Amino acid sequence: MADLMLQGNTGPLTMSSREIAELTGSRHDNVKRSAERLASDQILTSPLEGSEFVHRGNTYHEYRFNKRDSLVLVARLSPEFTAAVVDRWQQLESTAANLPDFNDPVASARAWADQVEQNQSLQLENQQHVKQIQALENLFVDGMTPTEFAKRLNGVNCQKINQELARRKWLYQDFAGGWRVTSYARDRYLTERQSNIQRNSGQVMVCCTPVLLRKGATQIHKLYIALQLPMKQTWDGKFTHDKSIGKVA
Repeated sequence: MADLMLQGNTGPLTMSSREIAELTGSRHDNVKRSAERLASDQILTSPLEGSEFVHRGNTYHEYRFNKRDSLVLVARLSPEFTAAVVDRWQQLESTAANLPDFNDPVASARAWADQVEQNQSLQLENQQHVKQIQALENLFVDGMTPTEFAKRLNGVNCQKINQELARRKWLYQDFAGGWRVTSYARDRYLTERQSNIQRNSGQVMVCCTPVLLRKGATQIHKLYIALQLPMKQTWDGKFTHDKSIGKVA
């Protein structure tokens, strides 16, 4: 989360659109488009100003936001992740409030060492977060059911994943025993795919299949890393997925 920065030690605190995308599990392009719509509606208090960054040899453009505008943006994108952004701002503001008196060389040296240690910790956290995002990009395919996604997570008991999601109020069973998406999770974590089945009697039965959305896959992957999914007794303890992809965490 090194994109949280104090510009010139005395400048305004800002947060990048790239970090907001990471915190909310959103695509960076979607974050930028939402910001542009909010700006056009004159909801943001500051004009959109950006900078360039390089990722995997390619140059991209990102926006930077003050605290108020970043919270407005993340509330529009993903209300359940607003707390994560608030926590980051508290951390940033705490760092800014404890800037040393640079006229005191001893205090300055101590503060510099503390900042280096903190930056190293943040970089490690960010690397782990990026690995999880990259792993998810390799795992998730539009149209997947929860069971199909769980099959790609080494050690997960995919036969029990729907029961686990029902326990978390994502799914429920209808009168025929089929799995349906709850109103809580619909269009947030899951959607439904409908198909018609012709019976011998000539009647047509509508069959509904739960389908994961990207945000739902993100949440399941977080539960997987946190050991909060039903696991097989034969699990080897490795967080791996797919035969062609290496270790995740």
